[in-house]
Amino acid sequence: MPGGEFDWIAQFLRPLTGGAPEALDLLDDAAVIPSRPGFDLVVTKDALVAGVHFLPGDPLDLVARKLLRVNLSDLAAKGAEPYGYFLSTAWPSGATWGDRKLFADGLAVDGASYGLTLLGGDTVSTPGPLTLTATMLGWVPQGRAVLRRGARPGDLLAVSGPIGDGWLGLKAARGEIESASLANCYRLPRPRTDLADLMRRSARAAADISDGLLADAGHLATASGCAVTIDLDRMPLSAEAMAWLGGQPSSTDARLALATGGDDYELVCALGADQPVPEALTVVGAFAQGAGVTALSGGAPLALDRLGWTHG
Repeated sequence: MPGGEFDWIAQFLRPLTGGAPEALDLLDDAAVIPSRPGFDLVVTKDALVAGVHFLPGDPLDLVARKLLRVNLSDLAAKGAEPYGYFLSTAWPSGATWGDRKLFADGLAVDGASYGLTLLGGDTVSTPGPLTLTATMLGWVPQGRAVLRRGARPGDLLAVSGPIGDGWLGLKAARGEIESASLANCYRLPRPRTDLADLMRRSARAAADISDGLLADAGHLATASGCAVTIDLDRMPLSAEAMAWLGGQPSSTDARLALATGGDDYELVCALGADQPVPEALTVVGAFAQGAGVTALSGGAPLALDRLGWTHG
């Protein structure tokens, strides 16, 4: 490999800093980030592992973009404006220079699209699968970050878009169903950064839907000290999800699978019941006194053996 670690940094990663002085040209072991008066710094971190979060044969430019986007989704839920990120890569021994270049190309595409600056990080080799981590930073007006806690009994539960396309997209990427567009939903999710302002204006609590609608609504309920009920019949679905649903022997089981599959990266939030519901959101349930998650289908509660994805 030409030059190894330091050539990889100099040729492919240093340009991603855009010359930002806080990145120190990636020549130091840290970044020096100036404060921004009137704002809080929001920090989030997500990892992707080959064979767990993406398929081993997925194009590495798309993997790089997914890495940024799953972190951007967390910032969107907090109502934060993207700023920059730290990158950590653990490359298996078979990785080529071309692999690294393709990965950096993907970072460049979405870095430009979302206004991100690479601020630093680390790169190592591993005998295991390709493992990637991004720590992302964003700015939110002081005291205005939308947290998971904040929902109150009587609040409405709302989502920002179709549920289940990420899970169906994994099935499509594996060749279990035929749909290039669904496979793209899995490989290249769309973080709802367009709704960050809306979250700050309207949401009392919010999270992104990475583990599944039931699981992430449950995270809001737990953090807020409430119970939450989700009506699966009100859950928004894409045309392709509706078509898949129509071919299943049990609509209830199929809707439950869509609600627990994860990888949607839409937003789920709590809204005051006395406030107008923004057009971008769909109400799917409500918070109440108590604890726990209840899912309804046909008005009846369902037995739940899982709420969504977990790493155990």
